[in-house]
Amino acid sequence: MSEFDIDEFRKLIENQVENDKFSGTVLVAKDDKIMFKEAYGMASKTFDVPNEIDTKYNIGSLNKLITKIAILQLVQAGKVVLDDFVGKHLPEFREDIASSVRIRHLITFTSGLGDYFGQKFDAALGRLRKVSDFVPFFIDDPLLSKPGEKRNYSNAGYVVLGLIIEAATGMDYYDYVRENIYAPAGMMNTDHYEVDSATPKMATGYTRMMPGGSEHPNKRRCNYFIIGSRGSPAGGGYSTVEDFLLLDNAIANNDLLNSAYSNMVLRPLEVDPGTPLRVIAMAGGAPGLTALYIKFFEFGLTFIVMSNYDPEDVEPLAEQIRDLVIPKFSQSKVVRQHDNC
Repeated sequence: MSEFDIDEFRKLIENQVENDKFSGTVLVAKDDKIMFKEAYGMASKTFDVPNEIDTKYNIGSLNKLITKIAILQLVQAGKVVLDDFVGKHLPEFREDIASSVRIRHLITFTSGLGDYFGQKFDAALGRLRKVSDFVPFFIDDPLLSKPGEKRNYSNAGYVVLGLIIEAATGMDYYDYVRENIYAPAGMMNTDHYEVDSATPKMATGYTRMMPGGSEHPNKRRCNYFIIGSRGSPAGGGYSTVEDFLLLDNAIANNDLLNSAYSNMVLRPLEVDPGTPLRVIAMAGGAPGLTALYIKFFEFGLTFIVMSNYDPEDVEPLAEQIRDLVIPKFSQSKVVRQHDNC
């Protein structure tokens, strides 16, 4: 691979901005050195406040990475075991989940649990403050498959992981990750901020989704009444691009876990004999928010993108970044992350 062309990358982002397909902040690091960071668009269109490097964005499902680290910390400390059933830590939980779903299943999306978005969630948007507040949205739903049998992307499963973290530590989930992940990593601008709190430099999300579910081609509105008052262990916390690079460095430097468990956080496990390129690509997204975290291990390149626009606008950047970084002939050999423990 030739040297990564920052000018081409800048043109790519600026083109997206000009076409109103991107608003947010972008950071690119080579090994542990920042080689590009820029902010574009508005954090508040109402008050004419621009996005800046330290603007805080809702990172959606990238919070699952935080929850996974927290669980692995407890495994490392001997407080939980990956093969523990849910019921060992949450004995009052629904019986079929408690007796058949293991922590390993929850981490790897093989628990059979599904999502928690729906009419119940929509009706409670302003009342979400604790992890337990999310349980009624899925607790009565049947399992989608037998635990360990099939992969189903699951937000509900990560809520259960959050409850297990609380049970195993005696701490509120939000306090635990603040004290054991954010603080040690130096992430002072990261937290599960409440949408209705007075939080400095927090971006407002803007979505083309209109009331009733239709999508407008260019008009945008605030997403306050879509995302809920507070996120969960499955997603919805806030961070900055620089804070997330600190997390990336903390994982690489074994600051949060020992080397054996750090290697379980970000690893493509299925590697072809032909020495494929190893790429991890993670995304968080919902109406009015998108976050991308992409690592090209062989090239030492890390891309962190945070936006207050819809995934439909921003997520195509992931493939465009790949095309800039990876030679065309190598793309068939890319190995992506597999969430296995």
